[in-house]
This record gives sequence, structure tokens and C-alpha cells, in this order.
Amino acid sequence: MRYHPDSILFTDHARLRAPWFAVLLVLVLAGCDSGGGTGPARLPIAVNTDAVFAPPTQAELATVEADWSTRLVAAVGVAEHVESRVSVGGLDVTVRVVSHMVPGPFGTDAVKHYGAIITPDGLAPESAPVLVYAHGGDAGVSVDDEALQLLGLFPDVAAGYVVVVPSFRDEPLSFDGQMWVSGGQASPWDYDVDDALSLLSVADQVEPAADVSRTVVLGFSRGAGVGLLMDVRDPRVVGVVDFFGPADFYGDYAQDVFEEALDGAPRDLPGIDVLNSRFIVPLSRGELSLGVMRLELARRSPVLWASDLSRVQVHHGTSDAIVPVSQSQSLSAAMAAVGRTAPDFEAFFYTGGAHDPFTLSGSLQRAREFLLVFLAQ
Repeated sequence: MRYHPDSILFTDHARLRAPWFAVLLVLVLAGCDSGGGTGPARLPIAVNTDAVFAPPTQAELATVEADWSTRLVAAVGVAEHVESRVSVGGLDVTVRVVSHMVPGPFGTDAVKHYGAIITPDGLAPESAPVLVYAHGGDAGVSVDDEALQLLGLFPDVAAGYVVVVPSFRDEPLSFDGQMWVSGGQASPWDYDVDDALSLLSVADQVEPAADVSRTVVLGFSRGAGVGLLMDVRDPRVVGVVDFFGPADFYGDYAQDVFEEALDGAPRDLPGIDVLNSRFIVPLSRGELSLGVMRLELARRSPVLWASDLSRVQVHHGTSDAIVPVSQSQSLSAAMAAVGRTAPDFEAFFYTGGAHDPFTLSGSLQRAREFLLVFLAQ
């Protein structure tokens, strides 16, 4: 079900350890109004967690797919804001910050989205695959501190790719001392995908060297989940490097976080104030339905569309306290069930590794080798 559309290195490693998965769980699980358990601290609406976490039906999956099929990710209203020459790791590149318009959810007005396109010198027209850098966290993305450091880390890889750096809606993108904030309401893992796919269409329009039919996503945490969903939804994506991304929202951890939110004591996580006001408080008033919540849950679970994924490489630490390793284990099981094995699917689990690629020994070199494969095609 794939519809064609009309830094690895961080200066602050704490950004990679931010608990974005748990934030999302509060978001997607906060909309149920059916009967069930009680408790003195609970919000007024009782919730049947068995109904919340029951496997999605084929009808629900078809509803999600129908919604995706209507999403427009063409390059519309493109404008260039900055063009700058940069040298990093001995590699000369051109950085362009661009904006474009992306439709809002449910037919709402389009929002202005910002992203960056980084092009190494010397690329022939339509010769270069595209590498999408999908960041973790919800604090935005720094082109200088993340994407450009990626180029310096793997200059042999970076020299052959056009690099695309999306922000996500309602967050900033910064470069060279300037900052631009994308419009719209935050929509972790859902309209994040629309933002990134639309920026990919912009690269196709404005960068002659880019061959977007060979797009690979390198994602961390939230961004890894976005990358998997991009792969499910768009045939231009032919590979994903997934660093400890959420893939399946039906496990015990999801239920634990959900229960805490229902008890009126959500975890102290980035973005929780927004999520509480937008989802948990309406839940307490009975204003969100079980049906709506379950669709939100399904559309953020790429494991449900394992057979639609292309080539994927996964890295996950067994001691990850933010996104449990069970998330990638679930994806591995789903891929095995549809007959996907190496080299199309590889999962590396690192004993004692945390929510930080620098604790996953050998993972960055494996990612480099994966990315080099697409340069040879």
C-alpha cells in the first residue's frame, strides 16, 4: 500500500536520549471513551484498555490507507530563503533553506513548512540519490549541528548524496545563526511524514542533481519511525536506516504510559503540556472517541505494513530506557513473518546499548556501509 505523490553526530547527545516515544504514546492513546477500569485519581471517563489495545481490524487499516491516499505532498509555493556555501570535512557543499506549503489535516488550510537541501559540489544532473535526515525529538533541527556534522562524519557517503533535512510542523529549523519555524500544529509521526515527503518533492523540483526515486532515510527515534512510515507510504523511498525508532504501539510499555496519563500523572516529558491540553483534557470530557484514537494508533505503527517496507537496517540497544528494544523486536518478527531476511532486512541489537548511537558499537559503520550500497546502484 504505497502511494505515489502528485546528525548522526550531535553536539548534544542528550537530544538523542529525549523520550519522544513516550510523548507520542500519550498523544495517540488519549482518545477513548468506552467503559472499563476505575481509580481515585483517574480522569472522569473510564477506559477499557483491552479495547484501546486490541489489534486493528482490516477495516481500520483500510480507513488509514484511504486517508493516506488523499494526502497531497507535491511541491507547492516553493521559496528559497538562504543559499550558502559551506566546507565541512573537506567537502564543499551548497546549503539552501527553502519553504513550501503542505496541506493541513482534514482539509484545513495549508501550512508553511521549512527544510534544507544540501548539495555537494560536482554532482551530475539526476545522478545522486537523496538522503533524508529525520531527526529525533521535538525541539526542531539544526542544520549546522546535525546534518552538516553527518557530512563530516561520512564524507565518502555524503559526497554522493543530495541531503534533505525536514523540520516538522510547529518546530524550528536553524542554520548559520538564523531560525525558521514551520507552521501548523505538531503531529508527531503522522503529518511529520507529509512534511518530509513534500520537502522531497521540493528537492525534485529545485535540485537538478537529485534522483528522488532513490531516496534513503536515516532516522533517529521519532525520525526513525517517520522514516519507516515514509517508506510505507511512498515508492520513492527505497531504504531506511532505523536507529531505535518506535514501530508498534500495542505493547506493554504503551499501555503503561497510557495508564499513567489516564491517572492524571503523565510523565515529565517534552511537549506534555501541549499533549495534555489537546488530547488528555478533551478525553476527560468525553470529547474524543475510541474509534478516532484507534485510527491514530494504527497510522503511527509501521509494523502493520511490514510487507510494504523496502530495504531496512535497524539498530537498537537492549538497555534503551526511552524506546524499548521490544519495538524493534516486534518489527523484526513482522518482517520475518512476511519472509523478509538479509540483506533486505537486518536488525542489530546491542547488549547494554542505550538510546544513543554512540553506545551501539559498530552501528555507525554498519549504517555507512548500508548507505554506500545505494551509491553503487
